[in-house]
Amino acid sequence: MTYCLGILTSAGLVMAADSRTNAGVDYVSTHQKLFDFSLPGERVILLCTSGNLSVTQSVLTLLKRDIKVQEPINLHTLPNLYEIARYIGGKTRQIQEQDRSWLEKDRIDFKCTFLLGGQIRGEEPELYMIYSQGNCIQASRETPFLQIGEAKYGKPILDRVLNFDTSLEAAAKCALLSIDSTMKSNISVGPPINVVMYEADSFKIRYELRLDRGAPYLAQIRRFWEGHLNEAFERMPNIDWDQSSESDQDNP
Repeated sequence: MTYCLGILTSAGLVMAADSRTNAGVDYVSTHQKLFDFSLPGERVILLCTSGNLSVTQSVLTLLKRDIKVQEPINLHTLPNLYEIARYIGGKTRQIQEQDRSWLEKDRIDFKCTFLLGGQIRGEEPELYMIYSQGNCIQASRETPFLQIGEAKYGKPILDRVLNFDTSLEAAAKCALLSIDSTMKSNISVGPPINVVMYEADSFKIRYELRLDRGAPYLAQIRRFWEGHLNEAFERMPNIDWDQSSESDQDNP
């Protein structure tokens, strides 16, 4: 399992991912899940992966190969992110069809999901989720973030804090807190954590960060967040147990 998320704002884009791969309690390893396929000055293309590792690695290999041999259709030639999302979806179906019979024979789950974010010159920044079946959905002003992998533990803070006008710095902090909350509740998500912050219309990645296990900043934000959550909890008013009884008496 893993956890990746993308956040789209009016100022740009934040992409973040953990690096843990879990194939059972006896086999936990680390693999990079956030990849940069950008062409500086022309296009920024960021990709996060979740799901069956053999499938996602094979898809990445095909994407890199198409660029290297200069296939007419590749990540650097397609005119917009939507067509890139469909292209990645096609590569996913290609690998799954090649390996499907053998994976199904051994009852191996071969589903995978991708997050695609970035900007192509002449277009606005965009964020897509690409499903295992090859289709995709797009983030919007109303839904400015997308998650893949172990998403449920990190979603509450995103719902409460984010909107399309959130600053990029705040979005990056929110992404890290979302991942930290997930790591706190699920051991299948873990460091190193990779984060990229992209400023709209810059067509260059200026801000990227890798936080390994024991990174001082990860420990700092966890202490700060947990301390203030506990403080807020202590300051919440106690339950008024009599309120329910009075209501019952008013409505026999």
